[in-house]
Amino acid sequence: MQSASSNVQQARQVLADRLRELFKDAGLEGKDLAALCGWHPSKVSRISTAKAQPSEDDIRAWCRACGAEDQAGDLIASLRAVEGMWLTWRRLERAGLKRSQEERLPLYQRTRRFRSYCSWALPGLLQTYQYTEDVLRTIQRQRVATDDVADAVAARMERQRVLHEGQRLFAFLIEEPVLRNTLSAGDDQEEQLEHLLTVCGLPNVSLGVVPVAQRRPHLPVENFWIYDNAQVNVELVSGYLTLTQPSEVKAYADTFATLADIAAYGDRARALILRARDSLR
Repeated sequence: MQSASSNVQQARQVLADRLRELFKDAGLEGKDLAALCGWHPSKVSRISTAKAQPSEDDIRAWCRACGAEDQAGDLIASLRAVEGMWLTWRRLERAGLKRSQEERLPLYQRTRRFRSYCSWALPGLLQTYQYTEDVLRTIQRQRVATDDVADAVAARMERQRVLHEGQRLFAFLIEEPVLRNTLSAGDDQEEQLEHLLTVCGLPNVSLGVVPVAQRRPHLPVENFWIYDNAQVNVELVSGYLTLTQPSEVKAYADTFATLADIAAYGDRARALILRARDSLR
């Protein structure tokens, strides 16, 4: 599976190749284009080799110099797509955690089939109020200056309505150690596990627990969500990756299917949850 940086770099290279073709088709050399745009020649070289990302104004000037202003809109759209693929947590959460929660709501509302894999915390749609508060408080302390945790928790709780509205299907996979993590303490964690038993009984929800004993032959995987067959979001240490290429979506769908095959469901999953709950007492 490709890394975040390789996926983004590949998209940047496609944009750079299109820009380089423009000045070649116009019969220009890089130095000619630089002169027409009023730039140093090294700027054209960096952009056309994907070593530097152009701004929207750069693309407009580039197209104007090449006599291809009609292509500026399409190229700017490609640039925005590249920028949207990878968001650092600092950029995504610069206005606080509430906004980052609210911005995902339209995606949840238009999705009909959800697949979620989590290796370190329960997915947000399955969290209790207190568990959510504990998770978001930990995130806020580590990387967000603005303290709007209470509002962010309320926004995530509101988002959980998608579990009960419309004709949606949900498939959740969690690693067994998630049931025993220390993001919530004592009674809060026990309440969360009781809630998990209730939610997994919903007719539109499938919950699989990947047992530790079955995990060893398979490589570690980062947390990810698959929305229909249209988009994958991946949570990494440094940021949030969005993938829409069919081949990339398929790679994550195949990984999900592989892990689903070794997961425990129904009574076996409930037994693992109850064992984790009882260990708290």
